[in-house]
Amino acid sequence: MLHGASALVTGGASGLGLATAEALAAAGARVVVLDLNAEAAEAAAARLGGVAIAGDVADGPVMERAVATATALGPLRAAVACAGIAPAARLVGRNGAHDLALFERVIRVNLIGTFNLLRLAAAAMAANDLHGEERGVVVLTSSIAGTEGQGGQCAYAASKAGVMGLTLPAARDMATRGVRVVTLAPGMMETPLLATLPPAALEALRAMPLFPAGRLGTPAEFARLVMAVLDNPLLNGSVLRLDAGLRLPP
Repeated sequence: MLHGASALVTGGASGLGLATAEALAAAGARVVVLDLNAEAAEAAAARLGGVAIAGDVADGPVMERAVATATALGPLRAAVACAGIAPAARLVGRNGAHDLALFERVIRVNLIGTFNLLRLAAAAMAANDLHGEERGVVVLTSSIAGTEGQGGQCAYAASKAGVMGLTLPAARDMATRGVRVVTLAPGMMETPLLATLPPAALEALRAMPLFPAGRLGTPAEFARLVMAVLDNPLLNGSVLRLDAGLRLPP
């Protein structure tokens, strides 16, 4: 499905997004890398033979430009939402109540940014010719924190639970148009996002038993699951955990 087609990856200049962009390019897609970091996006796109778009994933015109750029390269068959932030803050901390602006920022990037990609990519895919049984696939990224949010994760957990909640209704909306929607919920992954956690929190996470793998996941393993979702037309409307059996403690 990807040969001669385009793909769009948000947060595609690092971590899970970069690994996904690499896998899509290796499968024959022309990849548009959308990232807030313009220099990193340009470097990734140049290496993959794709196109870079710099900007905020929650900005309507930015996403419209990214989708239009992708469709100019070929029919948009795959879109993957990987952009996200995870600042930690207690509901009530040393400085008082959780900062409202911080909560709004996390929701804007993680949830509104994801929906922005979903709505515009799905609309573009609906105009594609059928390839077999379908016209395209949108893969969203949630987190196991969406159901098992830890202390200090009110904003992040709420945003990722929202992404989970988008999945089934969006898949139902697009079912008759031949567009699938699937969400991946990774556990502890070795990414730049994880590195933004406070050192004590990061040390505690690394000490948790991660069965059966006994280690953090890799971006390449996330990308492999994205490609499996694209390949299997019966995967739709589901949230798939990629967590080695990990359940987060409080």
